[in-house]
Amino acid sequence: MTDEALIPYETTLFVRDHCLCLHVQRAARALARRFDEALRPLGLTNGQFSLLMALNRPAPPPMGPVAAVLAMDRTTLTAALKPLERRGLVVVEPDPRDRRGRLLRLTAEGRRLLSEALPVWTATHAAVDADLAAFDIEALRAGLRALG
Repeated sequence: MTDEALIPYETTLFVRDHCLCLHVQRAARALARRFDEALRPLGLTNGQFSLLMALNRPAPPPMGPVAAVLAMDRTTLTAALKPLERRGLVVVEPDPRDRRGRLLRLTAEGRRLLSEALPVWTATHAAVDADLAAFDIEALRAGLRALG
């Protein structure tokens, strides 16, 4: 490969400065670290909090809708459930209407921990919202929802 065939450094800078995927990934990692730190005293990650919250429904949901809400495939969801099951926060049980299906149920301990975690999430989220006060946060949310 000759030097002429290389992508110019200016192109690298352009991609760095304009790539939405890169900026969303960086922001997601920064937000994840912030929420992970806030939830750490409860022994939860932000992903586990989101999963527990996705299970907080009037009736235990099947795996498919939970995976869809969390934008993950069923295999990833199954792996994410394992540590929560081991801690006794979630139970995966057969669907009585279809024994091949699985329902995901928060245990009493899972509901208790989620109740303890919610004020931590709320305070952390309020701080993030305050940091972004100069921006139209609802437009940002709408744009992100449109992508997902």
